[in-house]
Amino acid sequence: MGKGANMIDFLLYALLAGLGVAAVAGPLGCFVVWRRMAYFGDTLAHSALLGIALGVMLNADLGLAVTSVCLLMAMALVALEQQEILALDTLLGILSHSALAAGLVVISLLPNVRVDLMSLLFGDLLSVTASDLWVIYAGASLAILLLVWLWKPLISITVEPEMAAVEGINVTRVRTALMLITALVIAMAMKIVGVLLITALLVIPAATARRLSATPESMAIIASLVAMVAVICGLAISWYMDTPVGPSVVISATLMFIASLFQSQAAIK
Repeated sequence: MGKGANMIDFLLYALLAGLGVAAVAGPLGCFVVWRRMAYFGDTLAHSALLGIALGVMLNADLGLAVTSVCLLMAMALVALEQQEILALDTLLGILSHSALAAGLVVISLLPNVRVDLMSLLFGDLLSVTASDLWVIYAGASLAILLLVWLWKPLISITVEPEMAAVEGINVTRVRTALMLITALVIAMAMKIVGVLLITALLVIPAATARRLSATPESMAIIASLVAMVAVICGLAISWYMDTPVGPSVVISATLMFIASLFQSQAAIK
């Protein structure tokens, strides 16, 4: 009886954690798609691994270390983008791969610490604890509240940044806020789908919703629902077929995206 109850808690924690991240990944992913920020998401995701490495090296809380490094990387990107030293895609490419390489090097220099690289790279949803749930839902709630508060300015700077500036919107401040929210969500999502797959959870549900919605608000809601269904299906596939959870979630989202393509083609005909 006790073992069965523990198994139910085990699955429930995993499901709730995945749904919490999926709920905020939907609307945030819409802006990632609209503003073509997928490479930016990859850069922050790779910096999350560096945060893990530094957290282990400094014996600090890993969640705090990952969040801090992601936020610092987002601020650095904002500052470097304003300097216009290099093209943005080139800058992102340099920082992305440098952060990933630095994280792997730091981990290799910690001989007395065993780190599960597979769970870091591809997620470990089934290891979520009750304390993880509190952190995930607190972070997701904060991110959703900020997105709701900044929704209209974000839409304005996405559609027509010059006009938004004329209307008195501080474009740089709003864009920086979006980057920081993205960093926060990526830090939270790392345990769910891992460093290499975080951007997929942001982009694929939003790309699917884009074909099924008529307004930005409906796209955000549908993207959240698609991400949630992907988490449920991915968890089920992992449980019954003994596959990694993170990749299973991403494959589920990809299958829904493919289905949306066929649905769009059928609607055209």
